[in-house]
Amino acid sequence: MSSMSSVAGLSKYITTLPKTKNSILTIIFISFISGALIFLIGNEYPYGIIEKILYGGSFGFGVLGISSIISGGIDQRGIDSLHGINLKTKHSMFLSLLSMTFISAILIIGTIIGALFHANVFINCLLFGCVLIFGLNTLILWSVTKISFRRSAMIGTIQPLLILAMYVLVSYFSSYSPIIDSSLGSMILKVIVGSVIFILAIYSFITVVESPMKKNLGIGILDLLSLFIAHMNEGSKSLESLFDNMGEPISTVVTFISFRTKKGIKSLFVSPSVHPGPLGDIGGSNMPTILAERFNHFTMIAHGPSTHDFNPVATRELDKIESAIKTGLEKVEYSPKATLFKRYKEEKANIGVQFFNKGMVILSTFAPEGSDDIEFGVGLTMMTQSKSRCKVQDSIIVDCHNSFTPESGGVLPGNDEVFEIITAIDKIDLENEYYDIKVGCYENPMNDLGKNEGVGESGIKTMVIEVANQKTAYILFDSNNMEIGFRAEIIDTVKELGIDEVEVMTTDTHSVNTISRGYNPIGLTKRPEITEYIKESVIKAIDDLEEVEVGTGTEKIENLKTFGPTNSTELISTISSIVAVSKIIAPVLFISAIIIVIIWIFYT
Repeated sequence: MSSMSSVAGLSKYITTLPKTKNSILTIIFISFISGALIFLIGNEYPYGIIEKILYGGSFGFGVLGISSIISGGIDQRGIDSLHGINLKTKHSMFLSLLSMTFISAILIIGTIIGALFHANVFINCLLFGCVLIFGLNTLILWSVTKISFRRSAMIGTIQPLLILAMYVLVSYFSSYSPIIDSSLGSMILKVIVGSVIFILAIYSFITVVESPMKKNLGIGILDLLSLFIAHMNEGSKSLESLFDNMGEPISTVVTFISFRTKKGIKSLFVSPSVHPGPLGDIGGSNMPTILAERFNHFTMIAHGPSTHDFNPVATRELDKIESAIKTGLEKVEYSPKATLFKRYKEEKANIGVQFFNKGMVILSTFAPEGSDDIEFGVGLTMMTQSKSRCKVQDSIIVDCHNSFTPESGGVLPGNDEVFEIITAIDKIDLENEYYDIKVGCYENPMNDLGKNEGVGESGIKTMVIEVANQKTAYILFDSNNMEIGFRAEIIDTVKELGIDEVEVMTTDTHSVNTISRGYNPIGLTKRPEITEYIKESVIKAIDDLEEVEVGTGTEKIENLKTFGPTNSTELISTISSIVAVSKIIAPVLFISAIIIVIIWIFYT
């Protein structure tokens, strides 16, 4: 889902801004250097080089530096008093630094042009720069702070007004500043008209890009953006309220295998047909960890057949999945019988099959080819077909989600992959011997690895199942897919430990999708360290082997509020259309506004 990954990729710009102290120091440095360069380049300053550097640096710091530092503090307090969000002091100070850098560049360019053509255009460059940063500040504040356009414009005036005020002050009380070459009234008129032009361009742009989102989904693109940033900055879940408004209830299923000893349930293997998205900690993104922690025994939450259509709109929706599992566990019938693990293949489709009591599990992968989510309708077809053909009560379908490429697409109705899976299921051997079963479990949160390495909170969970001396390792990473080729490396490594069959799965957690890559499959980095964790988990799981009884279950989940097939597609297509339109309209509007403002300021 490329649009979601693109949104996730925005986080690198949000979480890596410099600290307030660093921004202030940079403002002081850039303002001093800019002032010194203006005096060194300009023809109208009758001083020596050292004097130009000192006087110019002092001028730059006085006019640009002090005003930008003050505005950085005032902007933050102003937004806070208006109950805006997302603007901490470090953000406000960085915005002041960015704006000051723009105006400094404009002043230096203007000084160079003036020196070449013996013209004094300094004041007009200053006015143009102030109008430009007013527009920039207004656009950013309106986009991210969730305050009104009018209030954003009011806060946006603070820095340019302070810069102009400091310039006038320094000009009147200093003998070494650039002179004012026009009346104060003319300066004010140029700034007001130029600002109005930019305001109209900004308002027109936002109105155009917001229209499709409000019309199709009833939400504003600025609300979506500001609440997304709030989630990235502070972990706020306010974004769930927007998703809740656009969500729709669905019915789906959760399937599971329960292994118990005389002491009670030893382990639980769950495959909910609910998607762990959209990203961060929003909705069901951290579902594999949240659900697992609600059971008092070893629990693996695998990736069931589902796409982003089935993203829960809020974390509270996970309560319904938990309730369905616990209801199903009360109905489970146990016996100590299971079959050997067997593999079946049809072209790219590869399924691992094992029967447990009255049910079966199908672990589906397209490795070594790349693949993404199996759509719920396809999974339901796999479930129905396998139950009918194999005469079982429950069929636990797992999308192993273990072979990622950027071009990977979902398995949707009508794809060739669907028919390949169906043919593979038709190959399942119906003549199977049942044997006693042993299970061993181990989990490790892999605390020294994190989201940067594609590892979620649950780390690695391994379950080794022994049937008739055949040991099968079910290895589950709390991650979003796996770098292509890594699965094969893991299987080779694990088989050297005395394991006969291996399958590696990922939960598809989207809690790891908040870094700059957006998509973040495990195996991109730290493979040797991950491999050591795998070895440890398998060895520990073997040591934990003990005889168990096993039972399976299927429960319907009703009224689960998700993005829904219509709204999920609508959201992505709308965002895509907004991006496409913005690429055209933004340059046209803003370049036109800049040209008009330049003509107004420099040629009137």
